[in-house]
Amino acid sequence: MFSKSQIKLIKSLSQKKYRTRHGLFVIEGKKGIFELLSSPLELHSLFTAEDIFDAAEGKTQLISEAELKKVSNQQSPQTALAIFHIPEVLQPKAEGLQVVLDDVQDPGNLGTIIRLCDWFGVQDLICSPGTVDCYNPKVVQATMGSIARVKVHYLELTEFLRNLPEERPVYGTFLEGENVYGQSVSPEGVVVLGNEGNGISAKVEALITHKLNIPQFGKGMTESLNVATAAAIFLSEFNRRKPTGK
Repeated sequence: MFSKSQIKLIKSLSQKKYRTRHGLFVIEGKKGIFELLSSPLELHSLFTAEDIFDAAEGKTQLISEAELKKVSNQQSPQTALAIFHIPEVLQPKAEGLQVVLDDVQDPGNLGTIIRLCDWFGVQDLICSPGTVDCYNPKVVQATMGSIARVKVHYLELTEFLRNLPEERPVYGTFLEGENVYGQSVSPEGVVVLGNEGNGISAKVEALITHKLNIPQFGKGMTESLNVATAAAIFLSEFNRRKPTGK
């Protein structure tokens, strides 16, 4: 049975200010919890209607599905909910392919992009302070466990981009950019994706060295691609250019 303090803590973690204050976040569902339990992330507490988890002694509590429903952030509550400690993330190094997000707002988009970074081997995802919090419950659910394997940094983008080595290319995604399939691109660079409605901000655009575009092959009735869809295409294309064996 949940205590009042446990219920209060779980519900408070739906808000960023309390996640920051406590250094904790929530994940729901067996698959995601199993993924995080097998990662270096530290478990705070686990509440489950099924005794199927191999977690640290004293951190697991069996409860009913009805009790879980009271604190769930989902319309169709899962049979397990866990609280994990937010890990400390070190400053990213200028190496490999990195993705930068300029004020991406939709939790589903960010969660999908984190999954894509995991799939394509991108270790560092750099987000503007205005990008949705990666520990938002909707983001965490959308990552399907990838939140444990991708380092998400929240940095002032202009400062980050200005401090990159001069030889490191910065690619930006623009409707008026050059066809990505016809350009020489490097898997040792930075790819910037912009806000869902406004694209890349002017201050960030000024620091981009190569403007790229995904060409339309249809009849041109679609105004633009979803940012997560665009991320998938760019990451696939950049990784396709890697030398064999890399």
